[in-house]
Amino acid sequence: MSNIPARVAALAIALLPVVGDAASMSLDQALTRAVQRSAAARAARAETASARQAARAAGQLPDPAFSLGIDNLPVSGADRFSTTADSQTMKRIGISQEWVSRDKREARRAAADAAADRQAATTDIAVADTRLQTALAYIDAYYVGEALRFAMLDEHHADEALAAAKARLASSRGDAQDVLALTAARGLAEDDSADVRQAQADASVGLQRWVGEPVDVLESPAMGQAPSEAAYVAASPAVRSARLEVDVARREAALAASERRPDWSWQVSYGQRSGYPDMLSFGVSIPLPVARAERQDRQVAARVALIETAEARLEEATRAAAAEYRALDNDAQRLARRIERIRSAVVGPARQRTEVALAGYRSTGTPLATLFEARHAQVDAQRKLLALQRDLARTQARLVYGPVIEGVQP
Repeated sequence: MSNIPARVAALAIALLPVVGDAASMSLDQALTRAVQRSAAARAARAETASARQAARAAGQLPDPAFSLGIDNLPVSGADRFSTTADSQTMKRIGISQEWVSRDKREARRAAADAAADRQAATTDIAVADTRLQTALAYIDAYYVGEALRFAMLDEHHADEALAAAKARLASSRGDAQDVLALTAARGLAEDDSADVRQAQADASVGLQRWVGEPVDVLESPAMGQAPSEAAYVAASPAVRSARLEVDVARREAALAASERRPDWSWQVSYGQRSGYPDMLSFGVSIPLPVARAERQDRQVAARVALIETAEARLEEATRAAAAEYRALDNDAQRLARRIERIRSAVVGPARQRTEVALAGYRSTGTPLATLFEARHAQVDAQRKLLALQRDLARTQARLVYGPVIEGVQP
């Protein structure tokens, strides 16, 4: 077993990521690619364009109405259906227009613009969700790849220990119990490696769903600085949506108030008679709000009540976002402390235990099973540390990529 360190080093080199011809990707590259190919963001952009076009039309006057007709056409007697026999029969052509005041048209345009702004926010929210889901998928894929390296190392240790136990048994210096125990240990290590490989395949599919292609090598995920609580809450998708809902409710209440004033209509028509002077007619139609307190005022009150509803939802969303930030921040701090504790109090002693067991095996004949158990415990400690690092990375990703980031365009 004097060549154990060399063989372990060779395995470690073999397990390093191949960065030559293999396709590699960083977290930033994955995020960019995912946003570029996001169908949800593309759909949100199309809906926003639709809302913008509708907003531009909202402030326009209604189309004028053209009229063409015949007045007082005889339908009985000798002159029935004649347009020239009776002096009262008149061919008429006219135009009418509903007149909406400038203030009311501006109120309609403002309400439509607010609705368009609300729709535009869905694009940013879709981009933020794409980035978050991609970051989580990337982290899962990266850390399961690291976990596979440790599983393969544990499997190699089991193979090596079993081969050495069989050699010692053949030379009558070993124990059959050691061979049986290490045979079972190798079986468990192989099964564990197969399980991690399956998890890696699932994680790769999950990442490919966002980036569009398989990736051979993932770089260590490097995330930006987490925002402050105030910045996180202000950029929360739920808070941003609720804030825009408040703006929409206020604009619609202002529009309802402007609708209390009725829209006038004017009409102009020209009539032609046979053998008699032609006629010009004009008039104005004015709706009479005879029950304003029971109709228009109630519509305004209904819209004002919706403002209070939207404001209450905004307050609730703000509280929820603040609580979410504090929970994530506490989790991140707790995980960081656990990582430091595992690194110093578990991984370090496990490494030292392996070194002592290896030295004892080479010099004083420490049982082979003892050396394998020490190596297995060291790998388990490293895998536990890796799992905590993955949990910390996922928590940090939720802090960094959960909020809506301005300026990120699909």
